[in-house]
Amino acid sequence: MRIPKARGELSEALAAVLHDGATTALPADVDATDETDRQLSLWTLYELSYRGFDDVDDELEWQPELLTLRRTLERRFEAELREAFAPPEPAEPFADALFALIEGFDGASVASFVQRDATAEQTLELLRYRTIYHLKEADPTAWVVPRLTTGPKAALMELQYDEYGCGDPNRLHSHLFVRGLEATGLRSEYGAYIDDVPVEVLAQNNAMSLFGLHRRLRGAALGHLAAFEATSSLPSRRMAQGLERLGLPAEMIAYYEEHVEADAVHEQLAVRTICGALVSDEPAQAGEVAFGALACLGLEDRFARRMLADWSAET
Repeated sequence: MRIPKARGELSEALAAVLHDGATTALPADVDATDETDRQLSLWTLYELSYRGFDDVDDELEWQPELLTLRRTLERRFEAELREAFAPPEPAEPFADALFALIEGFDGASVASFVQRDATAEQTLELLRYRTIYHLKEADPTAWVVPRLTTGPKAALMELQYDEYGCGDPNRLHSHLFVRGLEATGLRSEYGAYIDDVPVEVLAQNNAMSLFGLHRRLRGAALGHLAAFEATSSLPSRRMAQGLERLGLPAEMIAYYEEHVEADAVHEQLAVRTICGALVSDEPAQAGEVAFGALACLGLEDRFARRMLADWSAET
């Protein structure tokens, strides 16, 4: 993958640094940049810890000035998330309260629109945007594994093992999405559409990396996972029905059909066994779990509202 195209002063300076390693080019004041520029820069810095870039020295992953910039961007982003998605006081029993919190969130749904009304062009646009996460599916959560005690660690690995294809490379969920993309005629290379995605997609992916890469945010990471899994099965069914309505390839439909059944199981595992075990071992993490869940739901709602507004403007 190549370095993304700049979307402002900060991401332009960062791209120059990644090319030549001269950190003196970095702006001193990141607050002067707009949200899209900040989110793209943060995504780029995070990507150094995933697959990196074809034209960037791997040594830069741990370059002190770049880590300082990442931490500056993270602090601002985390503060914004905490202000927007402050959770209620934890209630008992915890798992039931978490399910109620997730079920009570009234967010917009792109899957419902795809099921009934979206055009093929709109649906392909959505699939392009979804590649940014689906081609690294489960990877942000994998950072959390060594930070957990025995109970939640074992439960999380049960879920992750399924996400990674139960040992079969052809069954990795990310690979199933690759097959769907290729059958649909879309690019399947990792990060292929990063230059096209709106800021809401960048924020969604950055939140997962933020939570996964910081041990102190392990509760938020697992809360995000729980909300994601608990709100995936029905939307996946709707996506599959919409793709079938539009006559899109069976391989892409199969990706979503896989998640109808898998995520119906995963939601119980994520909420009751993973998050439940974490809070049982570490009661102080209850609020962080709820925060992560609300961040997941709220960021998806922002993305959905953006897409629905854009599509409505086309008519």
